[in-house]
This record gives sequence, C-alpha cells and structure tokens, in this order.
Amino acid sequence: MIEPFLAAVPVLKKLESAGFEAYFVGGSVRDFLLNKEINDVDIATSATPDEVKKIFSKTVDIGIEHGTVLVLFQGLSYEITTFRSEAEYEDFRRPKEVSFIRNLTEDLQRRDFTMNAIAMDKDGSLVDPFNGQISIKNEVIETVGKAVDRFQEDALRMMRAVRFVSQLSFKIEEKTLNALKDLVHLLENIAVERKQAEFDKLLSGDDRKQALELILETNIYSYLPGLSNQEDKIKLMFDYKLEKLNKREMWALLVYCLNFEKKDKEEFLRGWRIPLKEIREIQLILHYLNQRFETSWSLYDLYTAGKEIFVSSEILYLVINGIEDQNSITHYLQVYEQLPIKERSEMDVTGNDLMEWFNKTGGPWVKELLFKIEQAIIAGKIANNKKIIREWLMECNHN
Repeated sequence: MIEPFLAAVPVLKKLESAGFEAYFVGGSVRDFLLNKEINDVDIATSATPDEVKKIFSKTVDIGIEHGTVLVLFQGLSYEITTFRSEAEYEDFRRPKEVSFIRNLTEDLQRRDFTMNAIAMDKDGSLVDPFNGQISIKNEVIETVGKAVDRFQEDALRMMRAVRFVSQLSFKIEEKTLNALKDLVHLLENIAVERKQAEFDKLLSGDDRKQALELILETNIYSYLPGLSNQEDKIKLMFDYKLEKLNKREMWALLVYCLNFEKKDKEEFLRGWRIPLKEIREIQLILHYLNQRFETSWSLYDLYTAGKEIFVSSEILYLVINGIEDQNSITHYLQVYEQLPIKERSEMDVTGNDLMEWFNKTGGPWVKELLFKIEQAIIAGKIANNKKIIREWLMECNHN
C-alpha cells in the first residue's frame, strides 16, 4: 500500500475498533490498481453519520443527508460515507431517498462502473464483487448491473463513461455503449454545470480525440451547450494533434473550429457556465492567435499578452499549422524574459507623478501619457527610471 492510503489507515482502524467496517472505495482504489497518481481517498463505512461523529472529535457535515461526513484527523481531512442503498431516482440524476445500510456489497452495487466498485481494507485486501479488476485488466468501461438502469438513475454517467475513455484510454463495453446511445436524450435533464465538469476532464485526458469521436458517435454533442448541429465543425479538431494541449487551449481550439462571430464566442462560453476569468483567458488566447496568423509577435504584444497567454496562443498557432518544431516558443520566451517590465505596475512612474510634473489635474491625458511611456520602455527607447522618464517627457513636451 502507498500514500495517501497509508496516512488514512488509522482512520479505518479507529472505525473498526469501534465495531464498524471501513474500506477505501471508488476512484482512488481504481487508480491504485492502475498505478496512477492518487491525490485523496474516499472511505466507506457501516457506521452511520451520527456514529462517525461520535468516534471522531472533529467533523463537518458536508453531505450528511447522503451519509457523508468530513472528518479532520491528524492534520488531514477525509470524506467518510455510510454504506447506503438508493431508492428510485428522480430527474435522472439523484435518488428520491437514501437508506443507510450495513452491507458493503449492497453499497458497491449502487456505483456506476465495475472499475469503481472495488473496495480495499486497511491491509490492502480487495473486495471486488462485480469483477472490477477484470474490467481494469481488459481496459473496459462496464456498468455495475444493467447499463439501462445505471444511466436512467443518473444520466450524467453517460458523459462519465466517455470521460473515462479520455482519461484512462479504456473502451466502453458493447452493451454499455448501446444503452448509452439509446438513452443519450436523458442528458437534457442534466444541469450544464455538471456537464461542464465532465467535459473539462474529457478535454484534459490523454485520449481526448477518441473521446471526442465518441461524443459525436453517440450523439452526446447534441445535448451539450452550443454544439447541436455542429458535427462537421467539431470534426475539424481531429485534423490537429491535440495531445499536448492543456484544457484552456482545448477550449480555445474548439471555439476556433466552431468559427463563431466575435460576440457569439463569449455567448457560447457563457452557455457552458465557465468561470468568467477562464472565459477572458480563452478570448485572449484567440485574440492573439488571430494576430499571430497575420504577423510575428511584437514586443508590445508579448508584454500585453503575458507569458501564459502568448505561449498558449503560439502553441495553438503551431498545432493549427501542423508545425511540430517548437523553437519559436523557446525564442519568444527568451525575448519575453528580456523585457524591461512585465506589467504596468512595474513602471517607475505613476499618474500622480505626471500630474505633479505637469501641474495639471487628472483626466484622459494621464492614461494616454502612461501608455506612451509604457510603449517607450518596452521598445527600449527609455530606461524604466523615474528621473530618465521625466527628462524624456520634458524633452518631448519641449519639442
């Protein structure tokens, strides 16, 4: 067993010493079996939420109606969920009723895919009633029980299946895939925010191209914001090497391929409920990408874009043009690092300085003059030094 399981073993022991069962469950066990990095662990127990709270002195109710308690133990936090069964689902996304139970197998039975329905005890022994290890060995994504039942319970599981194709490079088992195609219309019942979270992970996976092809094959795309009737434009993405793009660059490439008008780009991204900061970053990448198609990077464009944005724009420029040599990125990074300032706050002059020097009140002229100084510093015409800037301004004003 490895970390972070080892650090959490005392939590399992404490639950067991109180007379309850406790296991590691879910994605952390799956990723452990796949030798993937594990960031945190989920714990399932036969103890009810109230019993968990009596065992541990520091707890937070984060989802107690669904049996989950956050336990703070030895400087770390753990989500501990009571074994449960779920009654009939409503809205194709959540159970009408949750019942706490004492049976591990019954708890595992409610999970989505066999690879996620494996439990591991404190000694590293596995409990695998639905042959999840075989699914992992065969690299297949297969539902626990009938796929129709699992997808009707929570329609988002269909997107999760395709997301796992991207992240794990697994194949979706035939019956599971057929059920997905038959029930894909149920995705219209799922909130955009939940779809966006899955799509983000899909765009970040190693096998994202295969997953995007599945999005089209299964007609999932018709139930995603702004993508209905855009099959041909989505297919344009398959012409490019996507593997090295990060999530933000993937979004920018998708918008580029969709070829929206300027105002429609923001409307599309807002429709996905993407955070405003990320929308602005994607728009900036596209702005500088379009400039890059016309000309090389100027010093001022490198400065205004900033390192992360210009690198992303340059990466997309190379990908779209089929250029594998990335020497241009190295070159422009070197140029960027040699810029005298990286942002306006580093200028050795302020608006107050200008008003004092020229004995004038504030107004648009201050912003205009700061812009002129900024350009001169970036271009290397003057040093970023208050005394030198003042002398330069007085000479310009005199002339």
